[in-house]
Amino acid sequence: MASRSHRWARACGSVELGGLDLPPNFARADAMLKKAAAFLPGLKTEAGWQWMGFRPSLPDSLPVIGALPGRDAAICAFGHGHLGLTQSAGTARIVADLLEGRAPAIDLAPFAPLRFS
Repeated sequence: MASRSHRWARACGSVELGGLDLPPNFARADAMLKKAAAFLPGLKTEAGWQWMGFRPSLPDSLPVIGALPGRDAAICAFGHGHLGLTQSAGTARIVADLLEGRAPAIDLAPFAPLRFS
């Protein structure tokens, strides 16, 4: 059972498009931590740490949504950048339409799974 003596908070939400070889720039993370401390009086920040993880992105910033050519039962729905939560309901509707054989409400050409081939 986890100890109740520690409370954890995570301050995050920064996107840095610096490539795979550059070291992270934690200036925005520092600013977010200062804001968190201002909004949460008594927040202890000295035990925290900063980290960075790579997140793949598509070159056109659009998600991939649609059936794979020749494999209509394989529906793709990924690559929403950092907007997956906000775009999930619309994407789910499109996927449901595709699975049920209905025409989606929007043109899926810009989101085609093989658009980069």
